Amino acid sequence: MAAAVRYKMYGSAGYAAFRRVVQGVETGFDPRKEVVVMARYRWLFLALAIALVLVPACAKKQVAPVEKPMEEVTPTPVVPPPIEQPPLVEEKPVEIVLTLEDVFFDFDKYTISEEYKQVLVKNAEIIMANPSKRLLVEGYCDERGTIEYNMALGEKRAKAVVDFFATYGIKQDRITWISYGEERPFDTGHDESAWAKNRRAHLALQ
Repeated sequence: MAAAVRYKMYGSAGYAAFRRVVQGVETGFDPRKEVVVMARYRWLFLALAIALVLVPACAKKQVAPVEKPMEEVTPTPVVPPPIEQPPLVEEKPVEIVLTLEDVFFDFDKYTISEEYKQVLVKNAEIIMANPSKRLLVEGYCDERGTIEYNMALGEKRAKAVVDFFATYGIKQDRITWISYGEERPFDTGHDESAWAKNRRAHLALQ
């Protein structure tokens, strides 16, 4: 135990010198010279011991990293895509088609029955509500009778309608009438059902 303490205090060289002093004493050798040598080595050994203690401590000391200032990042503005406008569609005015009802006659007659007088009243209201429109009245007959007779009868039927509108307040300068007789039949049949459809006055706004 004592030898280990001395070894720790003087190191290997000091301890060897110390051993030589002990051996000199045992052998009658003068140890004073050895003591002087030990004193010289003692301070050297002490300085080395202190250095060995300080060097590991300095090595363990870590250098704190220097933080770099964060660069300010300016966000890039997001530009929304342009909104596509739908193409402009020019709206065309809707033309209202005004339809007037036809008037039908008995065989070989051009007088207007009470039933169709009510029809002409409705037609007159439509005509007066559209003062910019002109009226066309077409007179027709069935195929029985001569061409000349039917042309004259068709004109009488058309003129009867025109006269009715005149009594209702519609000026005749807005009305045009014509007779087609037995031409342009509405129904091309050759029986009473077809003939009844062809005895008529057709009305149209222009």
